[in-house]
Amino acid sequence: MERRARTHRGALALLMAGGILLTGCGGTGTGHDSAAERGVAGNGGPAGDKRAPAAPSAAPGQDEDGTKRAEGGTARESTAPDYLSTFALDVDTASYGYARRTLGDGQLPAAGTVRPEEFVNSFRQGYEAPEGNGFSVSVDGARPDAADWSLVRVGLATRAASGTGERPPAALTFVVDISGSMSEPGRLDLAKTSLGILADELRDDDSVSLVTFSDKAETRLPMTRLQGNRTKLRDAVEAMEPAASTNVAAGVERGYDEAVEGHRKGANNRVVLLSDALANTGETEADAILERIGDAREEHGITLFGVGVGSDYGDELMERLTNKGDGNTTYIADETQARKVFVDQLPAHVELRARDAKAQVAFDRKTVRQFELIGYENRKVADEDFRDDGVDGGEVGPGHTVTALYAVRLREGASGRVATATVRWLDPKTRKAHEETGSVTTGAIDGKLWGGDNDRLQVTAVAAYFADTLRGGDLPGTPTLGALATRARALASSTEDSSVDKLATMIGQADRIRNGGGDSPPGDGGEGEVG
Repeated sequence: MERRARTHRGALALLMAGGILLTGCGGTGTGHDSAAERGVAGNGGPAGDKRAPAAPSAAPGQDEDGTKRAEGGTARESTAPDYLSTFALDVDTASYGYARRTLGDGQLPAAGTVRPEEFVNSFRQGYEAPEGNGFSVSVDGARPDAADWSLVRVGLATRAASGTGERPPAALTFVVDISGSMSEPGRLDLAKTSLGILADELRDDDSVSLVTFSDKAETRLPMTRLQGNRTKLRDAVEAMEPAASTNVAAGVERGYDEAVEGHRKGANNRVVLLSDALANTGETEADAILERIGDAREEHGITLFGVGVGSDYGDELMERLTNKGDGNTTYIADETQARKVFVDQLPAHVELRARDAKAQVAFDRKTVRQFELIGYENRKVADEDFRDDGVDGGEVGPGHTVTALYAVRLREGASGRVATATVRWLDPKTRKAHEETGSVTTGAIDGKLWGGDNDRLQVTAVAAYFADTLRGGDLPGTPTLGALATRARALASSTEDSSVDKLATMIGQADRIRNGGGDSPPGDGGEGEVG
């Protein structure tokens, strides 16, 4: 039966303008009016250079989220807001990696390529891992410099792999773009380097096949056990040369054909797409491309891992492909990043801890006046579909963390429970459903954010504010880019985390570009630490 992937149909009341945290920065700010108070729905996704505007009101005098407007169009508080927030988990980091590349080239990333959750999920969070194969749920928060607003962080974590020798064998089909656009430095040459690195890192009992595509697709190496055959893989990789136009659909379809033909029972079967995702031939829409190989995903459980390359990169297509392909996406700009992805991350992406994982956060009406989830616009799920296991969720591997940040405005004098977060997932082997919950009270989110003792929460906030600034957000309590860079440098010192130092460099570069100093020294490449 074909899977359904339905998005939220407006049940979630996004009551705050641009929401605070999991997205970003955008000037100074204390006590900005919320979306409900300004008559703005505020739930547009990152499509184009600005967030999409709300649809017209369903009834005169009432906003789409149910907020009634007073005379003159001014909104007053919603009388019956929805207090549930539901979304599919996402461990992608490509948006952050591509932003680093773009800033390093002296340009600001297009707003539509900035997904705040991918910025946040690019950094260590320090959550306690579960003892078993499911999730731990951590909920905490703090008060930024924004009047009566608080930040609530929902953190989910899986147990790390015990060791590479204990994972099941992998059966990987690499689908490599060799179109003309891949001839530029940092594209096909980087893909070849990446596969060379991987040839040394995979185990003898792993299997690999190689498909290339330009205007048409070709199998260069059928599914082959690596023991005694590493030279075959290296030779096939070395023989790749740029060709003509880009037919992503042909490459993905041939890749899945090879993955099905070489499917190994008991192994982790996955298609890995390396491309700049600039499709210009054949089918170019993600939904149509994935529809052609839907049976392979359903019957054989083959998932898609996207690796983006190139300064001109089809971010939207790659992200849609991997979302529809039950997988994840990342971005690499140099050999350092390639080694991180193919040596450190790929084993975690190959093995799964959870399939179709979703989260639902229930806010307490007695204590919460307004809230908004920041980011995850492309991952929203209808509240009623949370326990419908036929609706797509996210696939999560070992040692992954997933963070969701909310802007929450408490009722005056409120005390007690603020929110309960529940994660639901299917066991990758048995497909049995499991759930885990966690909650937070008003006292646990009342401390100061900046200068507090939770450095990792502050790093999360900096990354979120930065992302929101890049995509044109306007959040209460947002520091300037200069102030964010200063905070990031201090946090890099206190955490001794080089990825946070790189974040500070990125923010500083963005600040210089905005102020007309785009020729200043760019950031030093390398994707933020994950997990």
